[in-house]
Amino acid sequence: MRLLVFISFLFTFNAFTQSDFGPPYNPTFGIVQSNIPTSYYQQANGLSGEGLKEALYQIISNHIVYPYTSSSTDTWDILQQSDQDPLNHNNMILVYTGRSQDKGYRDGSGNYSQYENGNGTQSNSWNREHVWPKSHGFPDEDDNAYTDVHNLKPCDRSVNSSRGTKDFDFGGSQHNEAIDCLTDNDSWEPADYIKGDIARILFYMVIRYDPGYDHNNNSFDLELVNYTTPNNNDPILGKLSSLIQWHIDDPVDDFERNRNEIIFGFQQNRNPFIDHPNLVNYIWGDNIGEVWNESLDLTTDKINNIMIFPNPSSGIINFNINLNNEKIQIFSLRGEKILEQLINNTNRLELELPVGIYIIRSLTKYGILNSKVVIR
Repeated sequence: MRLLVFISFLFTFNAFTQSDFGPPYNPTFGIVQSNIPTSYYQQANGLSGEGLKEALYQIISNHIVYPYTSSSTDTWDILQQSDQDPLNHNNMILVYTGRSQDKGYRDGSGNYSQYENGNGTQSNSWNREHVWPKSHGFPDEDDNAYTDVHNLKPCDRSVNSSRGTKDFDFGGSQHNEAIDCLTDNDSWEPADYIKGDIARILFYMVIRYDPGYDHNNNSFDLELVNYTTPNNNDPILGKLSSLIQWHIDDPVDDFERNRNEIIFGFQQNRNPFIDHPNLVNYIWGDNIGEVWNESLDLTTDKINNIMIFPNPSSGIINFNINLNNEKIQIFSLRGEKILEQLINNTNRLELELPVGIYIIRSLTKYGILNSKVVIR
């Protein structure tokens, strides 16, 4: 009996031990490892164009579907694990506001007043945001896309209402509650630290539901377009060019990678654009029509996946990998070398430069990466 009690204690302790990786607003990189099953993407190797998209569709379609709301495991339960606050496992991180909120403080619970020192309200409870709006292609709760957790994020109830079905794009006025977000009459711009996450969710949706089938077995095809779609319930969403830029500026971090692993554990399908960010280039970017292969030459693959952020920057530059005994050179747009520095065992660089645009040349063991950076 004493042994059983000890084991139970260990399980409880481990379940609530805080994670080593950071939340989206203070990201870490390289701590969470992707556990991609062997040969998971083999079907897509050596393909390009529409053939590549079709292969990815075949890989990630037919996922295990969980009910939206149920007395058994449902989307509420999965989100409480996938978006759990790594710094406090009783809480979860809400999209758009970045707020860490008690898992129990959720819409429909009726227990709002016990939170926020007795001042909790339903409008501040969390509910489920459909990043790709359900009205744009799958409006019925019985549709598989409606309950796909890859497309769901926990969100402040009133902020979710403010975003509504707006497209994603740059610009607008500061939202009064989600203060890192901008919005206008037809678009929503999320905080910089979550922009890439939003883009990769939408990229997933395009591949997963091309085609999709509703509960009556009618087909629909989700597509990203390069314009906003106000007052439109067609299965389209914008704005593609902004989303591609967000994907570049906000690379995959540990929180997003962990979320992908958790959802895979339930649904048994993955987001390919988290596992292989360079797929975006082969479907919408500079490598359209070229052959993609998961086992691309190590040097090429690694150098293409090195990213710096944020951009624009106030002077602090982060890399998504750790640089060890590697050289960084800074050039003006006229080609004048301003700085050369050896980086040793860090992914952070502090630059004291006047406001302007610069070229950062990173001489890494994988090759040379040239990046344009805006200092503001």
